Amino acid sequence: MAKSNYVLALKRRREGKTNYKKRLAFLMSNKPRLVVRITNTQFIAQIVRYNPEGDITELQFNSSSLKKKFGWEHNVKNLPSAYLTGYVLGKMALQKGIDEVILDVGLRKPHRKGRIYALVKGMLDAGVYIPHDPSILPDEDRLKGLHIKKYLGKDIASKFDEVKGKIDKMFEKTKKK
Repeated sequence: MAKSNYVLALKRRREGKTNYKKRLAFLMSNKPRLVVRITNTQFIAQIVRYNPEGDITELQFNSSSLKKKFGWEHNVKNLPSAYLTGYVLGKMALQKGIDEVILDVGLRKPHRKGRIYALVKGMLDAGVYIPHDPSILPDEDRLKGLHIKKYLGKDIASKFDEVKGKIDKMFEKTKKK
């Protein structure tokens, strides 16, 4: 019997779930990763550390929690909700002593000034350092939802400021304890 020279790729590579070259670069940095996933209904943002037995999720926050915990009344998949999700996760990270992360978007191709970078901007404003190019971050007007008011007529900006204030108050209380 002749041996085949064909080497079968790893299962997650064949399924298109993991780019191992990119993952190795992340792991070699020895820094926690900000893992951002966008589903059909929400954003999932996690801070993950590498462990040889399997990655450890240090912190997690979903954009759907904005409605439950902070009274966000609007869509949880738009730019303002992405920013607020990043802002909350950033505050949580600082409380846990995590002040620097690197962005891991997986196989998704992020768009300049898009929702993923709105989440990054929220983390940056909370005080967490993420290596980035400032030109990729969305404008302040878009983060507050002023572009939504133009075509939907909903005033998201006032609710945005209210929710951001609630987030700040919540983390000030836990900081004093």
